Amino acid sequence: MLRLENLFNKVDFFSKCNTPTEHHSALVALFEILDVTSRADLKSDLLQELEKQRTMLESLRKNPDVSEVALNNVLTDIKVTFRDLLNIPGKIGGHLRDNEWLMNIKQRMSIPGGACEFDLPSYHYWLCQPQEYRHQDFKVWIEPLIPIREGFKIVLMLLRNSGRTFHYIAKQGQFQHAGSDHTAHMIRLRIEENLPCVPEISANKYALSIRFIPFSLEQKVKVYESDIEFELTLCNL
Repeated sequence: MLRLENLFNKVDFFSKCNTPTEHHSALVALFEILDVTSRADLKSDLLQELEKQRTMLESLRKNPDVSEVALNNVLTDIKVTFRDLLNIPGKIGGHLRDNEWLMNIKQRMSIPGGACEFDLPSYHYWLCQPQEYRHQDFKVWIEPLIPIREGFKIVLMLLRNSGRTFHYIAKQGQFQHAGSDHTAHMIRLRIEENLPCVPEISANKYALSIRFIPFSLEQKVKVYESDIEFELTLCNL
């Protein structure tokens, strides 16, 4: 879901731009979405998770600490998205796979430099069409995938909003914690933007380990030697 979120954001950004180079980048991301969604169980997984969340949220109706308006809005979104997912005919992205012209481009893009104009003259012709023409094509290609996007958006929103946040200090750039109280479906970590390091996280059901590594293009492995304050959010559905 996180990969799809990233790819859809790229398609959104580049497809709304106007230049051929940006529209090429949008198509590359769209083909990556097609590869990720080729998993046969993605649609059923989303349907099961949405139904699970709907049941859980319905049980909160009489909770005085829960906003009824907000709850109804989420339940409506789940209901609409669930129906739209059910209405997707066949395999996800089937409308793209049935497009021989697109699949020929996708195949050539798997070759380094394979989408050059002398390899794919018809693709070059399309890129040279007016931007409005290309925008309309992207609309046709993306719209059937919207239910998938809405499905994982709801799940990720609920997951992120379920988090328990803790504040810790990594002594000399290292933090370790053992025990089941740190189990989570997703971990969110926040540090100050001006720190010249990145976190490396290793986790299983027994322990959580975080090392802060100084950023370097040379990729020399060493731990940041200063203490680091950070915020850790454990998200569970």
